[in-house]
Amino acid sequence: MTPVLLTGNDLSLVQLAAVSNGAPVAFSESAIAAMQASRAVVDGAVARGDVVYGVNTGFGNFADVKIGPADLEALQRNLVRSHAAGVGPVLPILETRALMVLRANVLAKGFSGARVETAQLLVECLNRGIHPRVPEQGSVGASGDLAPLAH
Repeated sequence: MTPVLLTGNDLSLVQLAAVSNGAPVAFSESAIAAMQASRAVVDGAVARGDVVYGVNTGFGNFADVKIGPADLEALQRNLVRSHAAGVGPVLPILETRALMVLRANVLAKGFSGARVETAQLLVECLNRGIHPRVPEQGSVGASGDLAPLAH
């Protein structure tokens, strides 16, 4: 089966439904280049010692707290852990796959600064039928999607 190609710009409802139902996914070359460029900006800022919200600072009320280089990996891991606090029944696989491909497509835009390897792992999980258990209830923040994404 031909993979649905994620560019970050033109995922259709038909493609979303296809991936939800098991179709494979891949990133376009332009998406990979955009993600690499975006990550280079983040890496450059950290290397220069720039203060970047949520990358080397705390969050919310702790935005003015700088996190040392030795603790940056733990900061990101703990962010995910703190938000993975959903409750209730688990979303069906179809909905979970839709969430996963939508997130992968957003990462493909190249605006987030996420590592390409992170985005590729998400796609690899989809392609191998590996799905997280995402509770139906519980979220953090105005966007309403942080808890499901953390799961």
